[in-house]
Amino acid sequence: MDRRPGLSVRLKLTLSYAGLLMLAGFMVLVVVWVLLLRYGPEGVATTPTGIDPGRMMINGDVLTALRLMVGVMLPTASIVMAFLLVFGLLGGWVLAGRMLAPLDQITKAVRQTTDASLSRRIRLPGRKDEFRELADAFDGMLEQLEAHVTEQQRFAANASHELRTPLAISQTLIEVARAGPADQGELIDRLHTVNTRAIDLTEGLLLLNRSDRKLFTTESVDLSLLAEEAAETLLPLAEERQVALEVTGEPSRTVGSAALLLRMVTNLVQNAIVHNLPEGGTVTVHTAAHEDGRVVRVENTGEPVPSTLLPTLLEPFQRGTDRARTENYAGVGLGLAIVNSIVRAHDGTLDLIARPAGGLIVTVRLPPA
Repeated sequence: MDRRPGLSVRLKLTLSYAGLLMLAGFMVLVVVWVLLLRYGPEGVATTPTGIDPGRMMINGDVLTALRLMVGVMLPTASIVMAFLLVFGLLGGWVLAGRMLAPLDQITKAVRQTTDASLSRRIRLPGRKDEFRELADAFDGMLEQLEAHVTEQQRFAANASHELRTPLAISQTLIEVARAGPADQGELIDRLHTVNTRAIDLTEGLLLLNRSDRKLFTTESVDLSLLAEEAAETLLPLAEERQVALEVTGEPSRTVGSAALLLRMVTNLVQNAIVHNLPEGGTVTVHTAAHEDGRVVRVENTGEPVPSTLLPTLLEPFQRGTDRARTENYAGVGLGLAIVNSIVRAHDGTLDLIARPAGGLIVTVRLPPA
């Protein structure tokens, strides 16, 4: 922003210090003058009882004393005021410089901070005061910004890699079809599978961006109804994989986007069905309404999940070795990442706990309506 040049804060503080010092000196001189007039030669400031003021003012002794007082005080007062002015300007300049030194350090750090050097921190030493609080707040902002930029860069790289794979496969299939006779039905089926994966990945990226930026309208939503709808939609998949799907709980109303919350519950149930036992697996979806919030808990059986693997499951395109692909199903690695983003966008929390017998317990807590 273009601004007109003006006085620096240091100069303003210096002038303020000097002005206050001059005002204090002037007030002291006024008080001294009043006291001298009050308690100096009799009759100068007060009129004794029974004496005519006119006769008193022409008294030669009184006038002489008054002239002597003025003659002595004025030069001395002028010297004192000049000294106070110089002392106020010099002392104020030094004092303002020392007081504003932390602010200069913060300003220098802000100017040196760019996208390529977000790792720089001020770390202002000293006890807590306004400048230290400002420096700490700026360091905290830089930490969050650096983490966000790093996450976005990693996400963009992973997304580019994931999108490049289906496009490369499609290009290869097209070249095979152009090279000579081939089974058209098989090529079409493979192209359909690859394009479906690319579309799912693109939709997942758009949904993830939408939830991260909170680009949605809110309304009252019953999580129990969303759980039933998600279970009904995924029941054929559960039957195909021989997984028993059960929905329990009570009405649980929260405020948010019905479409995003439905996608959240659907992703949780779908992951629980897909990453389950080959036969005889179970998935339980439970909703509850507590005083401190609304809860959706999805519990499933499956293979044991190492505790060190749990944090990576919430990151985009980060799949566990045993959970990356299952037979007849290939995910895009955005399921739980989308769930986590939707939960954050609704000011909720997401907890993952590995069951000792295998599988996961995923608990979502959202604010009440």
